[in-house]
Amino acid sequence: MAKGIIRYWAAAKAAAGVAEEPYDAATLADAIAVAALKEGRNGDFERVIARSSFLVNGDPVGTRDHDGVALPEGGVVEVLPPFAGG
Repeated sequence: MAKGIIRYWAAAKAAAGVAEEPYDAATLADAIAVAALKEGRNGDFERVIARSSFLVNGDPVGTRDHDGVALPEGGVVEVLPPFAGG
C-alpha cells in the first residue's frame, strides 16, 4: 500500500465535494474504489470518474487497466473529467 494525494478537477471536484484527498492504496483501481465509498458520494461521482482521464505523477494512464496501475508512495493522482472544447 502506498499513500499519496488524489486531486480532482472541474466536474470531478464537484462530484467529490473536495479538491483533493489522501489515498492509501496499491493501485489506481483500489484508490478510486475507496474514494467512491466516501460518505456523501453518489452515482454522480461514479459517472464522472468513469469518463475521466488520470495522471499519476504527471504521466497519463491512458487506456491501461486501472488494476495494473501501481500507485507510488507520495504520489499524486490527477482526475481530469472531459473538458468542453478540449
